[in-house]
Amino acid sequence: MRLVTRTLMAALVALPLGFSPAQAQQSDDPMAMAEETMGRLLLTLQLIIASIPQYELPEVLENGDIIIRRIQPQDPEDSNNDGVPEEET
Repeated sequence: MRLVTRTLMAALVALPLGFSPAQAQQSDDPMAMAEETMGRLLLTLQLIIASIPQYELPEVLENGDIIIRRIQPQDPEDSNNDGVPEEET
């Protein structure tokens, strides 16, 4: 949850900074400004959605316990070709 909050705060802080120098060079075309703003907002939403953890389907055990496993993204440098993590030496 902290990552989502930090990502959102960084995007909100960076949004006005992008307009300061660009306003002097661009014309006052409201449609172009709206497109640029919407593009930045969509990028922010994509970053927020990517930071939300993903989970597998719930699994019910024989004793009645319900397990919901978090899907761990695999980093290419942490595993070899068969998907098994490499042992540290």
